[in-house]
Amino acid sequence: MIQLHDVDLKLLRVFAAIVKCGGFSAAQAALNVGQSTISEQMTHLETRLGVKLCLRGRSGFRLTEQGVAIHEATQRLLSAVEHFCLDADVLKQHISGQLNLGIIDTTITDPDSPLPRTTQRFVSRGHDVHLNVYVGSPAELEERVLDGRLHLAIGHFPTRVPGLLHALLYHEALGLYCGRRHPLFGSKVEQPALLDELAHSRIVVRGYMQQYDLEHLGVSKAAATVDNIEALAILIISGAYVGFLPMHFAAQWVTTGEMQQLAPVSMGLLSPFDVITRRSSAPPPILQTFLEDLAACSRTLLRT
Repeated sequence: MIQLHDVDLKLLRVFAAIVKCGGFSAAQAALNVGQSTISEQMTHLETRLGVKLCLRGRSGFRLTEQGVAIHEATQRLLSAVEHFCLDADVLKQHISGQLNLGIIDTTITDPDSPLPRTTQRFVSRGHDVHLNVYVGSPAELEERVLDGRLHLAIGHFPTRVPGLLHALLYHEALGLYCGRRHPLFGSKVEQPALLDELAHSRIVVRGYMQQYDLEHLGVSKAAATVDNIEALAILIISGAYVGFLPMHFAAQWVTTGEMQQLAPVSMGLLSPFDVITRRSSAPPPILQTFLEDLAACSRTLLRT
């Protein structure tokens, strides 16, 4: 059985950084060392473990089958070490370490989001904390919270995944939009006349809210699917598609005349915005503190 020492943890962190960056060359900036040093460290790690972890050459960087397994084990180990360090902080009544937060894209323009106020409140406490923010799709965020790579995530999560706690933060206002090149641009019609028009239009939907979007538009199938709001806006601006966008995000293009909100009276929606955490008997202090600040800055925080 391999006995792990401090140097092994350091080498495993180097290995994790190389995989994250996609190769030795790309990892130089992240690790702040030269490629020859990285190569020596990887050789040392492979010798310690007795397996070949990766291949590199003209075909590019890739993990071996053993490398994939070791990388997965490394992620679990580093996560466990981090959680141990966070739990140990309880003994000295000091919050420190890294808080890993996940969010979905394009929330910067949302005036209802409590995240900016929460962040200000959290960092003003003076804790020795490093905040790491990851932007991803709802499915990615759920996966990362479940496996421990993220402490919490904020966004739209339409399904209840076993092992996760959901807390409602607020509702995001959505509108139905088309671009200025679309045939419906300039239309003033509301439901039900608009639904007849939409039956002949190309509809773009969010993949993680597909059924929700289609039901509200009265159509059975989408012509395009996206996993983030920016991609959705691009297709709508093209004039080829109609779809739902957060009103706070679409406002900039409505102002310039690039978009129009269709049937604002009858086709507006409110989508729940949740914070998700992994179910556990005792969340680490750093997470508990952030959740307390989030609750203080939110209009509502209902756990389900």
